[in-house]
Amino acid sequence: MTKNQTEANKKWQAKNKERAKYLSDRSRARSFIRKHATLEDIKEFKKLLEERKERLGPFD
Repeated sequence: MTKNQTEANKKWQAKNKERAKYLSDRSRARSFIRKHATLEDIKEFKKLLEERKERLGPFD
């Protein structure tokens, strides 16, 4: 990555802190699930996802 691109990324992250945090958290969650999650973890995540889905409401 070039120095200019790195600077542009830092600038974007500074202006979009909430979005940058969301993207980082999502990336870490996906990585954990793909690389480290045990069957017990997956069971718990499925339950948490269903609860979250109910709170968000219906979707197609």
